[in-house]
Amino acid sequence: MADINQLSTATLTASDLIPVWSTGNSDTRKASLSALKTFINDDDTVADDKVTEYAAPSATGFTATITDSSASVWLVLTPAAGYAAGTIVLPAAANSVEKQEVLVNCTQSVGTLTVTSSGGTVTGAPSSLSANGFFRMRFEPVTSTWYRVG
Repeated sequence: MADINQLSTATLTASDLIPVWSTGNSDTRKASLSALKTFINDDDTVADDKVTEYAAPSATGFTATITDSSASVWLVLTPAAGYAAGTIVLPAAANSVEKQEVLVNCTQSVGTLTVTSSGGTVTGAPSSLSANGFFRMRFEPVTSTWYRVG
């Protein structure tokens, strides 16, 4: 591996190399940025960064409001029974950040589901949920929109 220059670079490529101390070999080796990316993406020990919130509606026409913050959230929705209608309120656009996500799991069916966000647009949200249904929304700040991504 070449000596490390003190110059900074403005652009990196996947084939650029970085020094890595190998504890198994007790020496310094090199790894490409693409190999580092693969290692990080495949690492199962990375903690999920979603805050868990719970809602247990007991009647049709319920509203489950997700905390209005910039944290990603996993909403565990456990209605007492299958209901004809319900609403999920996503965080307000003014308090949301790029790539913020909301993951929703629901143990019962909801015949007519409304998903809203104050000051923002919601695109692609499901209009109903089956028992054990789920979906994921991600916020994009340029358009102030929550998009369904799963």
